[in-house]
Amino acid sequence: MTKPLEGKTAAVTGSASGIGLASAEAMLAAGARVIMVDRDVDTLEAIRARHGEMVVPLVMDLLDPADCETLLPKILKVSGRLDVFHANAGSYIGGDLVDANNSAIDRMLNLNVNVVIKNVRDVLTHMIERETGDILVTSSLAAHYPTPWEPVYASSKWAIDCFVQTTRRQVFKHGIRVGSISPGPVATSLLSDWPEEKLREARESGSLLDPAEVADVIMFMLTRPRGMTIRDVIMMPSNFDL
Repeated sequence: MTKPLEGKTAAVTGSASGIGLASAEAMLAAGARVIMVDRDVDTLEAIRARHGEMVVPLVMDLLDPADCETLLPKILKVSGRLDVFHANAGSYIGGDLVDANNSAIDRMLNLNVNVVIKNVRDVLTHMIERETGDILVTSSLAAHYPTPWEPVYASSKWAIDCFVQTTRRQVFKHGIRVGSISPGPVATSLLSDWPEEKLREARESGSLLDPAEVADVIMFMLTRPRGMTIRDVIMMPSNFDL
């Protein structure tokens, strides 16, 4: 039986752990060659050793503007094409705004917003030329609900949600689908900034998603017929919605 992404090349940023890793592994299982973009060289090499030559590690610091600009050229150098791009890399700041560090705010907004916009802009030049492609962006439930314990993070995701919606309307005429996945709390290292009481409550009540569950929805979005776009998916643990 043909795998749904067989013969395709995908790239996933922030792919050494969490949602990015789960997304990359789901695409690998579906037959894609996956370029895994991350700063963590040792983890990327371990993933390649585990999955074989269908994994292409691409070590980059996306917060370095010069390095960030090389993303598409490096992808094309190793693959010659790009069919799927998952802009997943991001960081998190929680807690009261007055306690946030200004440098950390700058770093998070740069990675969560500026880098995503620049990466998507760059890969679009290639996809428009080919008149096909899929772009997915990891957003958050925080893009749809004013979560009181994460004003900085939520602001970045509200911004990127607007970016996804407006960009989609620009490029659909080129055969390119653009969508976002907005999960509620996912059991990843990004939750380390959560208030300990909130994190304990979420664990005890079963109010955390597993990254693999998010990857399942990503694969659903990618495998719809080309005439169908799953624009934005909000998913959360049922207990979290009580």
